[in-house]
Amino acid sequence: MSTPRPLPLLQKLIAALAFLVVVAGCTTAAPPESVLTVPAAPQKYAAIVVDASTGKTLFEVNSTAQRYPASLTKMMTLYMLFEALDSGRVTKETQIPVSDHAASQPPTKLRFRRGETIDIDSAIRAMVVKSANDVAVAVGEYLGGGSEDQFAAMMTAKARQLGMASTSFHNACGLPDAGQVTSARDMAVLGIALEHRFPQHFHYFSESDFMFRGRLVRGHNDMLGRVRGIDGIKTGYIRASGYNIVTSYNADGRHLIVVVMGAQSARQRNDHVEALIQRSLGPMTADAQPRLMYAGQEPAGSALPGLPSPGLAAPDSSLPGLPAQ
Repeated sequence: MSTPRPLPLLQKLIAALAFLVVVAGCTTAAPPESVLTVPAAPQKYAAIVVDASTGKTLFEVNSTAQRYPASLTKMMTLYMLFEALDSGRVTKETQIPVSDHAASQPPTKLRFRRGETIDIDSAIRAMVVKSANDVAVAVGEYLGGGSEDQFAAMMTAKARQLGMASTSFHNACGLPDAGQVTSARDMAVLGIALEHRFPQHFHYFSESDFMFRGRLVRGHNDMLGRVRGIDGIKTGYIRASGYNIVTSYNADGRHLIVVVMGAQSARQRNDHVEALIQRSLGPMTADAQPRLMYAGQEPAGSALPGLPSPGLAAPDSSLPGLPAQ
């Protein structure tokens, strides 16, 4: 009877690896939990990240809850102005008169006096870069046949056409009004519509300053130039809303629209936008289960069994007018 020969070293290693694979296959490990810091109180915060190419929602919290848009309102004022440009109703050289009502709007503004005018091209830059309230109201009055109220009704009707079900406009600039409401989801719809409908005008949203009457006017959107791939679009703030932003990211074959509303400061809002972009571009986004830590609060609790974790979108959630993926 011959003595059994020891297994070669290679065979021993293969056997050991096979054993480890079997053991690992019998263990179900939950994906690691991460903490997402939210720079806002829960009653003000809302956010959404959308793949602008497919309409698929990658992240959302309170995305359909009503919030105050503040100067994000001017995105719709600009949408209506771009429509007027494309239809030939106005040109970039058309002069917009500034009424007493428009000139009386509180800052931020360019400080026009009654009877002065501004050309359409400068008006676009003033709304995008400076978020000028006097210019937005002047444009609204011009396009509304002399009535800002009429223009606000036109804005709301356009919002319904675009699928913005939670939005109502009462003015053209976003200054405080209890009836002027929107949602993070609606702002994402509007951001995508601006890019898809007016690609020839979207370059305005990437501008951080412009020259007007011989002086340099600087803007508020510090996300421009901060992260490679960010190409717009608009910020907003009133006390009731907190710090809002809609951001477009377009690089390396990925196109995202990020909306954050209700932040306690512009810096914290911008940090949060950057964190959401990084999270959405990561390979493990679908498996991540972020625990939300609101400003001044302990981390939010985990989701109940069978329900999505906080901050995770439903798998088939998509925006109107774009295919689900």
